[in-house]
Order: sequence, then C-alpha cells, then structure tokens
Amino acid sequence: MSRPRHWDPDGARHGGTPTYPWRMAPRGLFTRRQLRAKGLRPGGQDVAAQIMWRSRYGGTRPAYLYRLALAKPVRPMTPAKAAALAKANAARRTCPACGQDAGYVLPAHLDTCLTCADHASAAA
Repeated sequence: MSRPRHWDPDGARHGGTPTYPWRMAPRGLFTRRQLRAKGLRPGGQDVAAQIMWRSRYGGTRPAYLYRLALAKPVRPMTPAKAAALAKANAARRTCPACGQDAGYVLPAHLDTCLTCADHASAAA
C-alpha cells in the first residue's frame, strides 16, 4: 500500500516543514481558526507543521499548524478597540450617494446602497 501524497513528517520535500495530508495531523497541532475557537492565538510561535490538500481549482493548498501548548490567550477587546471597530463598520454601511446607514455592508461592485443603485440604473 502506498503512502498518502502529502505525507512528509520529516519535512524533506517541503523545505523542512513537516507536512501531513488532510485530517492526518498529529495531536496537539491546530490551525489559527481552531486555536481561535478555543479562545487562543499562536502568540508569536513559529509554524510547527502544515497540512496540505488538493484544491478543487487545481494545485495544492496549505494550512499552517501551531502547538497548543505554546498558544496564548486572545487579547481582550478594549473599549477603544471596540469603538474603532464600530466606527469602521459604520463607514462600510454608509452610502456615499445619499449619506444614509443602509443597515448592511455596501456591495463593493455598486459602491452605493441598493436604493441608490436602482435609481441610478432607472435614470440611465
């Protein structure tokens, strides 16, 4: 029986980074998303390994893995950070044509709210 395509626990074929196929990473290694779901972050540690899989669009895709033992807690949200985030999100919802808060993030391809985009297309 042959080994899986991306099985390289020594990192000989992938620049020294241990590489595993999809769903075959050793215990104790997690992606950034998996760490975040546990309320953790990599905390400056180097990539411990990677998983690779074939993309449906051709080629391969990597996901970097970090050690759970070296992960640090996520930094708490400060009032200043929350205010800055609220201001940035409000800017993404405000229509530059009418100045109204649309209640949703404006589509990038329209750059206006849907009401203004409908008026502009009807006038054209």
